[in-house]
Amino acid sequence: MQKAVRLMCGVALAGALATVASAQDVKPDRAIKYRQGILQAIGWDMGPMAAMVKGEKPYDQAAVDEALKQLDDTAKKLPTMFAASTKGLKAEGDYSSSPKIWEDKAGFDAKIAAIAKVVTESKTKIKDLDSLKATVPVIGKACGGCHETYRVKNS
Repeated sequence: MQKAVRLMCGVALAGALATVASAQDVKPDRAIKYRQGILQAIGWDMGPMAAMVKGEKPYDQAAVDEALKQLDDTAKKLPTMFAASTKGLKAEGDYSSSPKIWEDKAGFDAKIAAIAKVVTESKTKIKDLDSLKATVPVIGKACGGCHETYRVKNS
């Protein structure tokens, strides 16, 4: 089900932005919606692995590999998703991007690089349930570290 939802969202986003190369090239409001969809997909990708860690689903290496592939693809897109034209614009939903992203671009870029590194390393580390249990919190910590500094709650 999650894979189907992710595919439908991906197709819709791709269709909406088919003529552009990145979020840098679109109107700010569309760039924010695109970014929100991509970032929300990270949660969808983490979901199956988290369910395995919690014992809600049996360990499935193919599902882990697919989730890590999607996370890796997303990590590669992150650097282009925060166009200067979107600074200060509030996203729909609970959270928006903090202006600190643009004020501390080097720090933000370092956080994105850390996420990408953790995901890349995880692709070779996770081979069974024990290694999944050890690695998922590391991925979560990398993502959460960015959230702590570069995401603000909408009021």
